[in-house]
Amino acid sequence: MKCYFVSPPLQNHGVWRVEKMDLKPVLKQLHGNFFTGDCYVLLYTTAAPSYYIHMWLGSESSQDEKGAAAIFTTQLDDFLGGGPVQFREVQNNESLTFLGYFKSGIKYKQGGVASGFQHVVTNDMNVKRLLHIKGRRAIRATEVDMSWSSFNRGDCFIIDLGKDIFQWCGSECNSFERLKASQVAIDVRDNERNGRATLLMIEEGGEPQAVIDALGPKPNIPAGSADDESVDRSNQKKGVLYMISDAAGSMKASVVAQTSPFKQEMLSSSECYILDNGVDSKIFIWKGPSANTAERNAAMKAAEQFIKEKKYPKHTQVQVLPGGGETTLFKQFFCNWKDKDQTTGPGQAYSLGRIARVVQVPFDSSSLHTNKTMAAQHGMVDDGSGKVQVWRVEDGDQVPVDPSSYGQFYGGDCYLVLYSYRLGVLFTTRGRHNHDELAASAFLTVRLDDSMGGSPVQVRVTQGQEPAHLMSLFKGKPMVIHLGGTSRKGGQSRVGSTRLFHIRQSSTRATRAVEVEPSAAFLNTNDVFVLKSSNTVFLWRGVGATEEELAAAQYVTSFLGGGSATEVSEGKEPAGFWSALGGKKEYQTSRSLQKMVKPPRLFGCSNKTGRLIAEEVPGDFNQSDLATDDVMLLDTWDQIFLWIGNEANEVERTGSAKIDYVDSDPSGRRGIAITTIKQGMEPPTFTGWFQAWDPKLWETDPLERIRARQDVCKQLDP
Repeated sequence: MKCYFVSPPLQNHGVWRVEKMDLKPVLKQLHGNFFTGDCYVLLYTTAAPSYYIHMWLGSESSQDEKGAAAIFTTQLDDFLGGGPVQFREVQNNESLTFLGYFKSGIKYKQGGVASGFQHVVTNDMNVKRLLHIKGRRAIRATEVDMSWSSFNRGDCFIIDLGKDIFQWCGSECNSFERLKASQVAIDVRDNERNGRATLLMIEEGGEPQAVIDALGPKPNIPAGSADDESVDRSNQKKGVLYMISDAAGSMKASVVAQTSPFKQEMLSSSECYILDNGVDSKIFIWKGPSANTAERNAAMKAAEQFIKEKKYPKHTQVQVLPGGGETTLFKQFFCNWKDKDQTTGPGQAYSLGRIARVVQVPFDSSSLHTNKTMAAQHGMVDDGSGKVQVWRVEDGDQVPVDPSSYGQFYGGDCYLVLYSYRLGVLFTTRGRHNHDELAASAFLTVRLDDSMGGSPVQVRVTQGQEPAHLMSLFKGKPMVIHLGGTSRKGGQSRVGSTRLFHIRQSSTRATRAVEVEPSAAFLNTNDVFVLKSSNTVFLWRGVGATEEELAAAQYVTSFLGGGSATEVSEGKEPAGFWSALGGKKEYQTSRSLQKMVKPPRLFGCSNKTGRLIAEEVPGDFNQSDLATDDVMLLDTWDQIFLWIGNEANEVERTGSAKIDYVDSDPSGRRGIAITTIKQGMEPPTFTGWFQAWDPKLWETDPLERIRARQDVCKQLDP
C-alpha cells in the first residue's frame, strides 16, 4: 500500500479520511466533522513553514483502519523530510492543538465508510438528527439518539431538521455555554447546509410545534450531570525521561531521569527518547536528528508499545517530535530549554511551540497607547510618567515612604505601590526575609483596592521578579533592591563590609539594581556590577553591557559612599577586585541578549463541576474565550494574569489565586508576578495578547446579538 502526496494543501490544513485502505480528501466546508467508525489524517501547515500531522482514531474504527492511518502518517512524514510533529488523537480525548483548529467545535457523527456514510455538503432538507453539545473551552458535538431521553437540563442540544435548525438550551445552562453552542449551530447552518437553513434558539419549555412533531410528546427532562473531570490532576506535571533503543530488533526503554524538571543536555542528538507524562494521559517521543532511521520510523509504534506496557488508557495522547520541532507542552518539562537559533536578528525572536508564530516587537514608549502587542510583550501600560505613591507595611498598617527614597526597596520589608494613570495599578511587593508582613500586605492591598471602588489592577510582585512597568516608575533612576534589612526608622540592620549590586536593563530600557551575595559566581558578561569593599568601590562592566546600565551603576555608587568608583572592564580586573569577591570563579559568559517571546496560554478556572479546576483554552484564543462567569488565567511566561469575570462566583474569585499553577510548573518557574484584573478594566499589558480587542464587547449580551440576527432573518424569510 502506498499513497503519493504531490504537495501540501494550500490552505492551513488538509483532512483525509481512510477509505478502503486509501486516503480521500474531506471537503473544507466539512472540516471538523468526524464519523465515529472512521480514521482520519490531518496536516496543519504553519507560515514558518513547519508541519503538524494528526492521526485521528474513531471509537468504532477497525484495527485495519487504524493500521492504515498509521502507515499513511509515516509516509506523509517521510514525504515532508521527517520534520513534522506527529500526534495520535483518539475520539473524545484529542490534544489541545487538534481542538484548536476547530474553534466552532468538532462534531462526531454516527457510522462510517463501512456503513456507507459519506462526507457531503447537502441541501437535503429531510435531515433529522440530534447533537449533544459538551464543553466550555473545547466544544464537542456528539450525535445521539433522536429522542427526548437524550436530553438533560444542564446542556445545550442542536435539533437539526434540515430546513430548520433549533438550538435547545436547558434551564440550567449559563450564557457562556449557550454562546458556545450557538457557534456549533451557526457552523452547521453555514457549512453543512450552505446557509440555506433557518437557525432558531429556543428555551426549555418553549419548544415550537415542529420540535414536538419531530421528537414526540415532551416528558420531564432530567437534571444535568457534571462534566467528566474525575481524573486526578495533582500529578499532571510529573514526568519521567527514558532513552529508547532498538537493540536486538526490539525497542527497549531505559530511565534517564526519574522526575522533571529535566535539563536539555540530557537529550543526545543521536538517540530517541520517551517523556512519560502518562499520569496526565500524555506521551512524548523525541527523535534526535542523528538517530538511526529504524528508531525514528518506529517512534509511534514504540509509543503504543510503551502505553501497553505501562497499562495506560488506550486514549493516551502521543506526540512524536523531531529535534528542533518541540512543542510548548514538551519544552515545559525542561528547566533550561533554549531553542537553536531562537533569534533571527534584532527583535525577531519567535517560537514554534504553538500554532502561531509569536514575533518580538521592539520597545517604543511613544507608541505604548496605540501598540497593544508591544505593551503586552514588554509588560508596560504606559511610559511610567504618572503619579506614584509608596507605603511600607509596618505593624499591620501602611506607612508612607519618604518620596526622596522612592525606588529603593529592602528585602526585609513589604511595600504597596500605587501608580495612577487611566486606570490605577496597585503593586504589592514582598521581600524575601519578612514572612510576618505577607498576610498584612494582602489585607492592606484589598483595603486600598476597596477604597478606590475596586478599580485598580492588582499586581503581586516577589523580590527578584519585578515587572518592567514597576521598574520604570522612578523618574529615570534604577529600581534598587537591597539584599536584606529594612527602611524603617531605627530598624536598619548593619550592612556587610562587602556588597555587590547587579545592574541589568530590561527590554523597556528600565534598569534594576539588585544586591546579590558578594561572589564572582554572580557576575554576568551581559551586565554591569558595583562592588563595594571596605576601602574601594569598583564599577565592573561586562562585554555585553549597555550605556544605560553603566549610568544606573553610577547612581548606585553615589548612595553607597566610599569615594569615586574605579571602573573595571571585563578581562582587565585588578587583583584587588578578585580579592574582594573571595577569588575568581566561573560565571555566566553567554551573550544571549535577545529576549525569547514564549507563546501565551489561556486557562479557565471554574467550579461548575462542583470543584475548582483549571482547563486550557485550545488553539489561538481570542477575547470571546474569556468566560464572564469564570476566572481566567493568562500565562505569558514571565507574568501571570488572573482575569475576574463579572459573573464569577465567590469560590472562583477567591479560589483561583490558590491554584498552584506556577508551583506545579514542570520547568521549575517560581516567584512569577501575578496580576489580578477585573472585567472591563483591562490594561494594554493584558489586552495586547488578544488580537482585535473590543472594549465594548460586553456592553451588550452576545446572545442578544445572535437573537437579533435571527429576528431579521425571520422577517426576510417568513
